Amino acid sequence: MKLAGLVATSAAVAETRSRNAKRDAVAACLLALDPAEVVAAVHYLSGSLPQGRVGIGPALLRRCATVPAAAAPALEIAGVDCALAKLAGAKGKGVATVRQELLHTLFASATAAERRFLIRLLLGELRQGALEGVMVEAIAKAWQVASSEVRRAFMLSGDLAATAGIAATAGEAGLRQVRLRVGTALKPMLAQTADGLDDVFERLGAAGQPLALDWKMDGARVQVHKDGDDVAVFSRRLNDVSASVPEVVEAARAMPARTLVLDGEAIALAANGRPMPFQTTMRRFGRRQEVEAMRASLPLTVHFFDCLHADGEDLIGESCTARLGRLDDVVPARNLMPRCVTDQPAAAAAFLRDALASGHEGVMAKHPDAPYQAGGRGAAWLKVKHSHTLDLVVLAAEWGSGRRRGWLSNLHLGARDEATGGFVMLGKTFKGLTDALLKWQTEALLELAVARAGAVVHVEPKLIVEIAFNDVQTSPHYPGGVALRFARVKRYRQDKTASEADTIATVRSLLP
Repeated sequence: MKLAGLVATSAAVAETRSRNAKRDAVAACLLALDPAEVVAAVHYLSGSLPQGRVGIGPALLRRCATVPAAAAPALEIAGVDCALAKLAGAKGKGVATVRQELLHTLFASATAAERRFLIRLLLGELRQGALEGVMVEAIAKAWQVASSEVRRAFMLSGDLAATAGIAATAGEAGLRQVRLRVGTALKPMLAQTADGLDDVFERLGAAGQPLALDWKMDGARVQVHKDGDDVAVFSRRLNDVSASVPEVVEAARAMPARTLVLDGEAIALAANGRPMPFQTTMRRFGRRQEVEAMRASLPLTVHFFDCLHADGEDLIGESCTARLGRLDDVVPARNLMPRCVTDQPAAAAAFLRDALASGHEGVMAKHPDAPYQAGGRGAAWLKVKHSHTLDLVVLAAEWGSGRRRGWLSNLHLGARDEATGGFVMLGKTFKGLTDALLKWQTEALLELAVARAGAVVHVEPKLIVEIAFNDVQTSPHYPGGVALRFARVKRYRQDKTASEADTIATVRSLLP
C-alpha cells in the first residue's frame, strides 16, 4: 500500500468523534494491506515507530522540509519502513550527515500531506485518535477474529503491532497460541478511582467475601521477570531498567522460585522509613553511570503486590486470592506490600489511616475473584487516595483533537501572585472533563478570549476551577518553579472571583 492511503486514514480518524467510525476506517485500511506491511502500518496509525527513537530532532526536520514536495504519491509503506530503519541504525562518524541525506531523500519523495504526517510521526506528535482500544477493535473487525482474543494476545505480548501481524497471518488460532513469556514485559493492570472506602465496598463488596487491600505507594511501578539467575526489571512503560536498580535484581534473584513474574513498586525511603518524593525515587531510573554511588546515597526498597507466574505456572487467569497466596509463597515478608484482607469497613478504614500516617498515597482495593487484566483499567481494582484541591484561574485553553475536536480542552492553570497582582502558570490538565463540561467551558472561554496562538486560546483570567491533585513537585518548565501531579478538574467555582484564587505561595507550601 502507498503511504498516502495510511495518511488518508489517519486524517479520517482525526476528523470524527465516532468510535465506530474510527474503528471502521482503520479496519478498512488494515484489510487492504499486504501482510508484510501490517506491523509498520499499525505502528504508524498508533503514532509510533517500529524502530522506536530514530535520533531525529526538530532542527533536522526543518532543514530537510525545505526540499520541494513530490507532486503525486509514490512512497510505499515498506519503503518508508526501510528508510526509517536506516535512520535508526545510522551510527559513528558523520552520522548527522548520513541522517540528513536519508531524511532529505525520503522527504523529496513525499507529497506535502505525507511529509506533514511523517514529521508529526517522527516528533511523536501524531495523535489522530487511533487509540489502543480502537485499534484492538479494528484488528478484530479487519480479520474477523474475536476482540477478546486480540486483547488477550496484546496484553500478554505488550506489542499491538505484533498482535495485528498474528491476526493477519494466523487468525484467531494464532492469537490463542500467544502465551506469557518470562523475560517479555506485559502491560500492567491499572485501577479505577474510587471516591472513598464507602464507594469501594459498594462497588466491590459482597456478603461474606473479603476484599484485598494494599498500601498505595507513590513509587515507580516495576515488573520483575526471573529465569534462574537471569533477572530483568521493566518499568511501567515496559522499558528495561535492570541496570539502574540492582537492589531489585538482587531481591528477585534471592527468591526460591526458579521462574517468576512479579508486579510491584520500587520506592526510595528516608531513614525514618517515610517515602521520599516521587521525583527523588525517579532519579534512580534510567541511570547507567555511577549506579552504585546513587545506590549508596539513595537506596530503593521494593514491595511486590502480585504474582503473574511462578515456576512454570501462568497465574494471570487465576483469581486475585489465588495469586496472592502464590505471592506469599515465593516472596519474603520484607518485600511484600502491606496488605489487609477484610470485609469490615472499620478495619479497612484503619488500614487506610495507617497507610496515610506512614506517608503513602492511600490504598488499592481488589476484588478477590478478579483475574489479572494486563493493560486494562478494569473495575476490579480501585484506588483510594488522599488528594488535595486548589482553586485556580484558567489562563488559556487548547483546542482538542480526536473525540474532543471542536472543544476547548487542555486548560492552562494559574495561581495568584500576591506580589505582582498577576497569575503564575503551574500546569495544564484535560482530565476530569465530561462532555457537558467541555461544551460549557468552550462557550464560556470563547467569550473571555483575548488572543490566539495556534491551537491555544488565551483568555481573561476570570474563571475559577477547582483542581484535585496528588502532590506538588518542583518543575523547571513553569514560571513558578512548581507543578501539580495528576491534576484533574473537579468543578468550576462560579461562586468565586479571580481575587479568591489560591496563591502561588500556598502551592509552594505544599512541596514535600
